[in-house]
Amino acid sequence: MNPLIIPVMGICCGLLAIFGGTFVKPWLAYRHRRMELEASMIAEKAAQYAAQTERLEQRVRVLERIVTDRGMDLSDEIERLRDERPLN
Repeated sequence: MNPLIIPVMGICCGLLAIFGGTFVKPWLAYRHRRMELEASMIAEKAAQYAAQTERLEQRVRVLERIVTDRGMDLSDEIERLRDERPLN
């Protein structure tokens, strides 16, 4: 075995540690920040979908009430429900 290989390997390990700390740590921080931003965007979209689902459910409830309430005049009921609907 060549006696020169041990110091060369030691220097290579040291250089690898220096470059790893210099380049890998900022890269990992960048990836972490990017994932945080993506998670916040996904959470915002989920909130928008939940609000849209709630609005659609309200509309379905109104339609169900219109269809099932046969004792009232249909046009009066539709106008009353339009007045009750919150403005978004």
